[in-house]
Amino acid sequence: MRLIDEKGEQLGLIPLEEALELAKRKELDLVEVAPDAKPPVCKIMDYQRHVYEIKQKLKASRKKSRSQLKELKLRPGIDPHDFGIKSKRAREFLEKGHKVKVTMRYRPREMRHYENGTKVLQKMREDLFDVAEIDTSPHKKQGFRSQVMILIPAKAPTTKKEAPAQTAEPAAGAED
Repeated sequence: MRLIDEKGEQLGLIPLEEALELAKRKELDLVEVAPDAKPPVCKIMDYQRHVYEIKQKLKASRKKSRSQLKELKLRPGIDPHDFGIKSKRAREFLEKGHKVKVTMRYRPREMRHYENGTKVLQKMREDLFDVAEIDTSPHKKQGFRSQVMILIPAKAPTTKKEAPAQTAEPAAGAED
């Protein structure tokens, strides 16, 4: 087998018994790193520390990739200025990579007019179409006092790079 020591240096092709003895003298473990290689590759290392480092890397990568769920609460009769502020906050959250949960809350007398709240949610969807995709659409549920719409950050469109090239072509054709 090919042997690598704890410092990462290759020791060459060494028989198994000799590699085990070398690892035992250094009070470390002999770990098979690449069993499919010809010949198999083994490394002398502290296996418990290696497992711990792998777990820490996984934990750190999950922490970085996790997006938070931010919530905005609206009413069907929201003032246009207040709606603009809520829309702006939702845009900021989405641009930072967070999910946004937009909750439309109804008072008992407003429950007769679900369409007013649905219009407000539709307007929110239209205002954020360039930065958001709909994860969960609002559904009309009779008897419930809220509607929920979840927005997720949109993937960057690739057509933005193509758009300037298309505008340059007609300009060249206009000069002919």
